[in-house]
Amino acid sequence: MRKFFLLFATALVLFVVFAAADTARYESAQPPVQPAPEVAIPGGAAERLAGSLRIRTISSEDPAGFDADAFGALHAYLHTAFPRVHKQLRRETVGTHSLLYTWQGSDSSLKPILLIGHLDVVPVETGAVDKWQQDPFSGRIVDGFIWGRGAIDNKSAVLGTLEAVEMLLAEGLQPVRTVHLAYGHDEEVGGAAGAREIAAVLKARGVELEMVLDEGGVIGEGILPGIAEPVALVGIAEKGFVTIELSTRVAGGHSSLPPRQSAVGILSAAVARLEENPMGARLDGPTRQLFDRIGPRFPTVRRAVFANLWLTVPLVLRSLEERPTTNAMVRTTTAPTIFQAGTKDNVLPSYARAVINFRILPGDTVATVVEHVRRVLGDSRVEVKIVGRFSAEPSAVSSTDSESFQTLERTIRSVVPDTIVAPYLVVVSTDARHYGGLSRNVYRFLPLRLTPRDLERMHGIDERIGIREYDAAIRFYRQLVLEAAGGGRDDRHPEDPQSLDRDVAAVDQHAVGGAAEQIRSPIPGP
Repeated sequence: MRKFFLLFATALVLFVVFAAADTARYESAQPPVQPAPEVAIPGGAAERLAGSLRIRTISSEDPAGFDADAFGALHAYLHTAFPRVHKQLRRETVGTHSLLYTWQGSDSSLKPILLIGHLDVVPVETGAVDKWQQDPFSGRIVDGFIWGRGAIDNKSAVLGTLEAVEMLLAEGLQPVRTVHLAYGHDEEVGGAAGAREIAAVLKARGVELEMVLDEGGVIGEGILPGIAEPVALVGIAEKGFVTIELSTRVAGGHSSLPPRQSAVGILSAAVARLEENPMGARLDGPTRQLFDRIGPRFPTVRRAVFANLWLTVPLVLRSLEERPTTNAMVRTTTAPTIFQAGTKDNVLPSYARAVINFRILPGDTVATVVEHVRRVLGDSRVEVKIVGRFSAEPSAVSSTDSESFQTLERTIRSVVPDTIVAPYLVVVSTDARHYGGLSRNVYRFLPLRLTPRDLERMHGIDERIGIREYDAAIRFYRQLVLEAAGGGRDDRHPEDPQSLDRDVAAVDQHAVGGAAEQIRSPIPGP
């Protein structure tokens, strides 16, 4: 017995020593960078974004609800608001209302970079307009904020990238690497007619991209408990998705003579089994990389937990599974969204239908989700089939060791020096997935500082963006083009950067008044 306790004590001491050593070596890999030079943002940038928010480019699943005139008005507005871009870059309309810009680089042997945004916005919920502090399509600038639907998602990226390129053109920059800007018109409903078509155009031309940057992550403040610094979450992959319909047909009849289990009972039990038996949780891929980056910044006890994941993974997974936001990062999620059955209170329905949406973790597939559903249900009375607009496999996981990621990381930290840069898994869908076949380096990051309350505003009430945050986003995009595409002054187009100030009121008037004529006119190339 003494020998046993001696061995146990020795093992315990060794465990403590090894765990302490791992914790001591656990450091965050944040490369030092020089802060980027302070650059003045041209006057009127906030007003130009606000003007775009007044144009109701609302996405619609129903083609009959699509307002082509609104998208035409936005195209015309951009043409007038960014004259240098439209004079010196090639602009193409793709898929009826999406835009593709090409800024030709001087070295055609280098792969281009692609910056993505989307022109469409989600509708404002019926009956919610009165709850907004400012009208959702007023584009008002109040208390240091630009208010309106699309301020964050995602006209800030569209206008922000255009502002950055307009600045660089005024400075006379000629990039070495070609820069593409792509703005889809239907991201909020899947991107099939927008981003997918732009990707097809580029593929048909034999274009291979060095890097793709879309929305997805943000600079989060207070988003990760225990982390004091802002964290720039760079999506290196996104989950797939599939929608599955469960249905059952049985004999109906009068409610006074119910069977042991009705159609509603059969299907309710099926849905309950799926909720009680989700697909397995895993701490790997982008989520593991996230905690490898931020773990060293946790307080001491939590830091020790993440420093010793070889032992603590089960404990960490249990903790992550407790909250919807973190549970979505470690498993394929199961979300019943529709249940339909019955027409009258005294009639047994002969048919019941339920719809379940799954967001698929990298490593799982559409096929494994369907197999999981059939296995868990084990009920021949329930029919299982895939429904919905489309299904998508999880994206490939882009490397954090690539030069493109390091360029992105360096740019973030040079513009926002106090930021931790960390890879993570995007749990929603973006247009980036359509470009996966054109580049191995597909990243998802919107350079805005946002709090948890700000995140609620996206697709919600009182969407807005701070003017200072928007200015910082423009600086980021400008610096990223310099870092990724390089270049020098082009003496063919020398201009005074101060001449970037423009008459915003005239821009608004032209966009609204002359939209039809502008959008039908060819846009001159460089």
